[in-house]
Formats: sequence, C-alpha cells, structure tokens
Amino acid sequence: MFVKQIQVGHMAVFAYLVGDPITKDALVIDPADDGKTILGAAATNGLRINYIVNTHGHVDHIGGNAEMKRLTGAKIIVHADDAVMLTSTPPAMLRMFGATASPPPDILVQDGQILSVGNVELAVIHTPGHSPGGICLYAPGYVFTGDTLFVEAVGRTDLPGGSWQTLYSAIKTKLFTLPDDTKVMPGHNYGRTPTSTIGHEKKFNPSVR
Repeated sequence: MFVKQIQVGHMAVFAYLVGDPITKDALVIDPADDGKTILGAAATNGLRINYIVNTHGHVDHIGGNAEMKRLTGAKIIVHADDAVMLTSTPPAMLRMFGATASPPPDILVQDGQILSVGNVELAVIHTPGHSPGGICLYAPGYVFTGDTLFVEAVGRTDLPGGSWQTLYSAIKTKLFTLPDDTKVMPGHNYGRTPTSTIGHEKKFNPSVR
C-alpha cells in the first residue's frame, strides 16, 4: 500500500494520498487545500485519484474538495451523519478559511463499510464525538484518524454536534482495540511528531487514559 502524508493549508491539516502501487488506483483523504501539490504527488507516483474521502465535514478539512473533484472527477465520500454539514458551511466561515464550498457527496458510508482502491481495502470506523459523522479509516498497519485522535491529544468536542463522552468511548472501544503497532496518521500536525502508534497513544495520551 502506498501512503503519503502531505501537510496542506494554513491549519496544519494532513491530507493523505493512499493507493495501490500495482493498479495505480488511489484515494485522497481530506484534501483541505493545495490541490496541485497533492496531484503532483499522485503524478510523481503514477497514481489516479478515484475518491475523495472526508473524515468529517468541518471546513478546514473539506476546503479543497471542489478543486480536487474538478481536476480529477473523483467521487466524494463522507459518513451519512456529516453529509449535510459537508455542503452547509456558512459563507463567512468559507471566507475566513479561504475555502471553497464543497460539492455534495457522491457516496455516503456507514461504520464497517470497506473502501477499495485497487487491491487496497480501508475499513470505515465511525468515531463520532468531534462531529456526528467523524470516521477513521483502517488498513492493517495504518489508521487515518482525522480529528478523532491526534499525537498525544484528541479532537475538540465543543463544536456543534460534539460530545466528549461519545469521542472518549469511540477512541477507547474502536481505536484502542486495534493492534498496538498500528501507525496513527492524524488529521493535523499538532503533535511532537507527525505520526504515532496505537500502543503509544494508549500509554501516553493524557486525554484518554
């Protein structure tokens, strides 16, 4: 499985290019900004972006959806519980973040569904709490955690639709049951390191001990 972490925009968002090096099919997770940089990485590695996956519907993660869809024709995927949020960002907030309104989703997913690009399969893990439709994506060895789990931190829960107890439960029962050596690929570059592991977070994340 090909994985490339790319920091984009002004909020230290991590976008991820994930693909099959054999078939050259790929998806991009949270293309918040800098679409040409992401496409450049795809071109360098001979990958075709078939899907845009949003881990949730907040403006700092979806601001590049429109450009990415226009340039690639990729289908936008989001959890059903964040579908309305995806297309209802207030204009003032779009201006504040320098973002463009997202097109509507093409595919709505639920917990446990499998997203396939070539021979690569990513399991959808519904982890609400930061937003109602927050998801993580898991393939053996990697979990892409959006704003659910950061390096030694967690996503905020004081935004509309947020819930600390819901987020805590999702992390403890769904993420912390993954193998300890699973590499945590967070949604922002907020930690001491750009990635972590489930085992490290279980031991050292002060929010979810």
